[in-house]
Amino acid sequence: MAPLTNASVPKSTKMHSKVVIIGSGPAGHTAAVYLARANLNPVLFEGFMANGFAAGGQLTTTTDVENYPGFPSGILGPELMDKFREQSIRFGTQIITETVSKIDLSARPFRYWRESQEHEEPETADTIIIATGASAKRLGLKGEVTYWQSGISACAVCDGAVPIFRNQPLAVIGGGDSAAEEATYLTKYGSHVYVLVRRSELRASKIMAKRLMNNPKITILWNTVATECQGDGDLLNNLRIKNVSTGQERDLPVRGLFYAIGHEPATALVRSQLQTDPDGYIITVPGTTQTSVRGVFAAGDVQDKRYRQAITSAGSGCMAALEAERLIAEEEEGIEED
Repeated sequence: MAPLTNASVPKSTKMHSKVVIIGSGPAGHTAAVYLARANLNPVLFEGFMANGFAAGGQLTTTTDVENYPGFPSGILGPELMDKFREQSIRFGTQIITETVSKIDLSARPFRYWRESQEHEEPETADTIIIATGASAKRLGLKGEVTYWQSGISACAVCDGAVPIFRNQPLAVIGGGDSAAEEATYLTKYGSHVYVLVRRSELRASKIMAKRLMNNPKITILWNTVATECQGDGDLLNNLRIKNVSTGQERDLPVRGLFYAIGHEPATALVRSQLQTDPDGYIITVPGTTQTSVRGVFAAGDVQDKRYRQAITSAGSGCMAALEAERLIAEEEEGIEED
């Protein structure tokens, strides 16, 4: 894919880099490790509470991570991200705990500005890797903050096998394919799964809806919403639910609540400059991390609306690093030949 324009701008006198990584989750740090080992001196902006997350992204809000290879006993999410960070630093990545708030992808080198420095001289980079991630949409229910990751999750594949959910009644909120997939997956672990659907029909595809309704371990609660998450202060043990047709409220004793209402990719920074899908995810050339602008790569959940796993994010971070390295080498060879 070609850049938006063939124009060029001068390199920054403040700081110019061959490659800048925006984002500090598994994708960003994996890219940093590969690029640093290739002696490209990557600069990684881990952000300061960017998109509401501490440096390290969504994994900093999780407890036990049991499906990341290499940790047979599991590892805490924040601890895993600390190890990612340590490895990036070990190989020479320059990590900056600031947020990139503005970027110009219309010409190379690309220009970008840090938060609160938007009116100052920009810094520049030959290539950029966008690894800003995505965050689960929340409902803002009473008690949601208290029991987030203490009974409430937005990823059944990530958390469904956690001991607190095993052989316990669970609930899923949503009516689309994601909700159907998550509910079906949770039947492997929970004693029973309730699916709360606001409407009187599912938005899921026919095959997924049929699978959901035919599963004896799943009960669909139509025209139903959750109004409050309750527990003992440590773990969730009950939902207050409401029938939107009758107005009747009641308790639904569950030990786990899984949101399947979508994610919000953190693409506001680049959405007007890169090709994105209707949900805001960055579109990449199939089989690569190349975006619609030459020299800009996207890795991790910011371009992955299907898998959204730490391991797949790390894999795409590796891809982005190798592709950026290849582009830089090709362009340097081209300059030398001239």
